[in-house]
Amino acid sequence: MTETMKKRAASLAHLRRSGLSKGDPIPLPLTMAAIYHSPGDATGFNQYGRFSNPNWAAVEEMLGHLEAAPCVAFPSGMGAISATFFALLKAGDRILLPSDGYHTTRLMAERFLGAFGVSTNVRPTSSFLDGGFEGYRLVFLESPSNPTLDICDIRAVAEAVHRAGGLLVVDNTTMTPFGQRPLDLGADVVVAADTKAPNGHSDVLFGHVASRHPGVIAAVTEWRQNAGGIPGPFEAWLVHRGLETLELRFDRMCSSAEALAPRLKAHPAVSGLRFPGLEGDPSHNLARAQMERFGFLISFDLGSEQKAEDFINGCELMHAATSFGGVHTVAERRLRRGDAVTPGFVRLSVGCEPVEELWAAMKASLDRIGG
Repeated sequence: MTETMKKRAASLAHLRRSGLSKGDPIPLPLTMAAIYHSPGDATGFNQYGRFSNPNWAAVEEMLGHLEAAPCVAFPSGMGAISATFFALLKAGDRILLPSDGYHTTRLMAERFLGAFGVSTNVRPTSSFLDGGFEGYRLVFLESPSNPTLDICDIRAVAEAVHRAGGLLVVDNTTMTPFGQRPLDLGADVVVAADTKAPNGHSDVLFGHVASRHPGVIAAVTEWRQNAGGIPGPFEAWLVHRGLETLELRFDRMCSSAEALAPRLKAHPAVSGLRFPGLEGDPSHNLARAQMERFGFLISFDLGSEQKAEDFINGCELMHAATSFGGVHTVAERRLRRGDAVTPGFVRLSVGCEPVEELWAAMKASLDRIGG
């Protein structure tokens, strides 16, 4: 971790300190309010629950502290992505998406943006630079891609997109600002599902948009206020609490993934394992250059649907669940979610369990399904 990020991590839980008066609660209070006392000219004050909430403001401050950019909170990661699209695009625009990224992003663009006159093209993450970016108003990138964990050069893409006159949006859900900072690499906008590691306890949906362009922040804020895609105060409060331990959890999860990946790769039941932290991975050199950590996701193939299901369901320290980034280790056979993968393809999200005990449980389950 860079010295800058160490300082941000150290101060993350103390951002409220300067605004506290004697007797104020140190933890963030929960503010459940749809209306506020606002006599006369209430400009600059909370007035109505669709416009603002103290819990949103607090969590946006924390996220902005990590991103080093203004942030706007949303009730889910897809809420953040859709707000970015609808706030920044108009009829006649073209956008480029990764063909191997999160499938719901493509689905939303194809089913809904197309109806408003926005055309969509797709391209694999590993060859995202091929073909250039002329004619695209917005280029959307996910690196590492979910779920196959391919990587592309964010800085090179940003420079090429800007030369072509477009905006680069990067989905950084898999990495968080502690693992990768796309805005520092030249991206115009970052979107993320804080449902994952930032909250960390798999009990809330949340998302955010971050940008250093004031016009982008103004546009997505206006969209949120007028379209009504607002986060709940309790959800914001939960994410605020989760963020206080993000650095600790993220470090544990990434370190465990680095220990587990070579062991999984060496097991005879496993093939096609992808993890950017492995020296032999096609993405390793680029990952070392643009990522602070290699993440906590590992993907691999177990040969068949039955073996994949048996491995996941037979591991006593693993849950069969979608999503990732929580304290629990979870895994999912991704073909059932619509990804272009084989029947035995597994996406594994490493949690916070002690790593040796976790490996023992994984190995026992792999040994049972056979090589």
